[in-house]
Amino acid sequence: MAWYSQTWTWFEGAWHEGNPGLVGPRSHVIWQASSVFDGARYFDGVAPDLALHAARVNRSAAALGLKATATVEEIVGKTLEGAKKFTSGVPLYVKPMYWAEADGVSTIIPDAESTKFCLCLFEAPMGDPGVGMSVTQGAFRRPTLETMPTDAKAGCLYPNNARVLRAAKAAGFDNALVLDMLGNVAETGTSNIFLARDGVVKTPIPNGTFLNGITRQRVISLLRQDGVTVEETSLRYEDFVQADEIFSSGNYSKVVPVGRIDDRVLQPGPFYRKARQLYMDFAHSKA
Repeated sequence: MAWYSQTWTWFEGAWHEGNPGLVGPRSHVIWQASSVFDGARYFDGVAPDLALHAARVNRSAAALGLKATATVEEIVGKTLEGAKKFTSGVPLYVKPMYWAEADGVSTIIPDAESTKFCLCLFEAPMGDPGVGMSVTQGAFRRPTLETMPTDAKAGCLYPNNARVLRAAKAAGFDNALVLDMLGNVAETGTSNIFLARDGVVKTPIPNGTFLNGITRQRVISLLRQDGVTVEETSLRYEDFVQADEIFSSGNYSKVVPVGRIDDRVLQPGPFYRKARQLYMDFAHSKA
């Protein structure tokens, strides 16, 4: 039995079922990590902000010196086509990807003209909004743009996230709040983060160490439109320890609560519930 869920991938003009072999040992991406991707969601017949995710993967490709070969419209169209291959109602993860096949002017630099593209769709359940994740302070920090391509959703960034998650899980937590190099909270190991205190929602201001998530931007916009004060600002770990409530936003699970930070138990609060309801109402309005 395969370790992966039902999967369909568009590559070089055809749909392939399962986990097709797309690269080899001489492929630049295998040993130089020249890959970018994005993640969108298709659920309940809707794909909120799909075009924004498609546009971002093309920007990410340019940031790594790759050549974006699929238009936003093509990515959106193929996603809707591929979704029809799955059982109706099954939530899907949508992953457009670019990678370099060949070396460029040196073995380190990818040849932009060798860029390959695929669009992978696979079954992936949504996160349970009723189960608040537990978090602690991350054991490792987010890099800066001077040290890593933090302006792209690049595959090479994720081993550091994995280190953060391994350490958190070894300590008995689901996730961690990751600090930047100045000691401010940037995000969790998998998503953007929010807190609420004294009637105000706050979230780390994008400072080049983490992606300004598409779902994050949507949640901020929806809350503000609903009259909620949302501040993008520098936040320390202690701000989250003292918060009335904490919740996260990300493409994989959308908006979910934090139920524990260190030894302090939190309950899903009114701002979390409002943020999730506003987001889901927005998503379903795009049917």
